[in-house]
Amino acid sequence: MATDPRVDAYLARLPEAQRELLEHLRSVIARVVPDAEETISYGMPAFKRDGRFFLSYAAWKRHCSIYPLTDEFLAMYHDELEGYGRTKGSLHFTAERPLPDHLLEALVRAEVARAEARNRY
Repeated sequence: MATDPRVDAYLARLPEAQRELLEHLRSVIARVVPDAEETISYGMPAFKRDGRFFLSYAAWKRHCSIYPLTDEFLAMYHDELEGYGRTKGSLHFTAERPLPDHLLEALVRAEVARAEARNRY
């Protein structure tokens, strides 16, 4: 995966627990999409593949978030996502309650597929 030093700097400024949580998320994405490119978009670490955005994440005061979160993904994993905070377009998680790898992997795959489909038409 092509990394971006701006993402390294973003992560370096975080408290240890958030940094470790988001570095793990970063490694899961690299494993699932080895040809992804990191960048910063809207002040947050983001990922592109073949020049197309598919996912971003951020650290906030009380949680971390991953974007985007679609209604389709919410419906598919409703039971497993129960109890996680969220907004219309994001899923919130913490070091005390991280997202399981299989959910991260499923979200990454879903967003890569969605980005590819969006650009076919």
